[in-house]
Amino acid sequence: MNAKRMLLTVTLVAVALAGKAQFSLSGEFRPRAEYRHGFKQMFSEDDTAAFQISQRTRLNAAFKHDKLKVGLSLQDVRFWGETPQLAAASNRLMVHQAWAEYEFAQGFSAKLGRQELVYDDARMLGNVDWAQQARSHDLALLKYESSFKLHLGLAFNQQADLLKTTKYPLAGSYKSMQFLWYNRQISKLTLSVLFMNLGQEFSFMDNNLPKYKTIYSQTSGTRLSRKGEKLEVYGAAYYTFGKDATDRELSAYLINAGVEYKHGNGFGFGAGWELQSGTGEKEKLDDPAGYTNKSFNPYFGTNHKFNGYMDYFYVGNHINSVGLNDIYGNISYGKNKMSYLLSLHLFSAAADVLKAGSTTDVMDRSLGTELDFSLTYQLAPYASLTAGYSQMFGTETLQKLRGGDYKQTNNWAWLMISFKPVFIKEQ
Repeated sequence: MNAKRMLLTVTLVAVALAGKAQFSLSGEFRPRAEYRHGFKQMFSEDDTAAFQISQRTRLNAAFKHDKLKVGLSLQDVRFWGETPQLAAASNRLMVHQAWAEYEFAQGFSAKLGRQELVYDDARMLGNVDWAQQARSHDLALLKYESSFKLHLGLAFNQQADLLKTTKYPLAGSYKSMQFLWYNRQISKLTLSVLFMNLGQEFSFMDNNLPKYKTIYSQTSGTRLSRKGEKLEVYGAAYYTFGKDATDRELSAYLINAGVEYKHGNGFGFGAGWELQSGTGEKEKLDDPAGYTNKSFNPYFGTNHKFNGYMDYFYVGNHINSVGLNDIYGNISYGKNKMSYLLSLHLFSAAADVLKAGSTTDVMDRSLGTELDFSLTYQLAPYASLTAGYSQMFGTETLQKLRGGDYKQTNNWAWLMISFKPVFIKEQ
């Protein structure tokens, strides 16, 4: 069945069921142009700026009848021009979400299949919606929701249909995961507690033969927030222990705290601090085989949302490094169809960085200052235009860690338009 016939079939089924159930069919068309002159990594003198246009196209279907809910999201993610105009075959269509949820009893349900996980502020579990492909998981989610919420997630991954062993060599993914999330609202106070057990495949040689075993790490922590009419205060703390993906002892933590204030005239102000622990370079050098990994890893968080929009930290990078101190502030304004956000980040290393060629001399821990500006204009209920500009004022220490040249101009600009039409509304 080709794509046109599949879409027609979905539409006809929707019409047939409209009188008996709730069904919606919507889309998303999101092209984004980016100018990169130091995005994620500082520029060198001989580097040339990059410019590209990417696009996410989605078809979303939602169905609800009696105790059953079903969600389906198909997407195509590509760069403009990556496929020849007369390509004989170019199928980038993928399933982003495909799940079914059934309510067994009042408050008890099970959600099975490929799905996004977005909890609390998305610091530990998020869908990374800024990335055109976004993030989703294959798992079973058992839910109880009443005066409080309790979610149990269970996942076990395989890359192929195997008859022997359960080895899982897929890079960048996990073999198994279990998490328990508790959430309770007490007046203006929101309390969340998370425990996550993560299993990652580790390969090693034994008698000249490749062997595999699953390495487990555990992350536990809590987030508190108190939200009033104008003022919100929040804080969180997480600790990770066990073993990292290389079978090394792991002991790391994240702490953050902040405040957001919304003024009645459309202005908003925020400030906060976040510390993610790291492992000192001298410590690694002194005991390369036996040191403990003290570098925190926010495995599945929406990291683009936090430590600067230029993605210098924890967006496919800065893992098992010297950690991060981030002191930040922001000013926002929104009125009618227009909104603005200006953010400032002061970055520094959480552990020692050695000078190049030295085994004892450490560098200043300052990593740099990042300035982010973005604006959004609501064109219509189904369309919005957003744009942004960011600049990183890096330091010699950041250069030592990440390469490039801190004396160069490192900036990034982007323009994105989003269309989210609703083809069929729920009845």
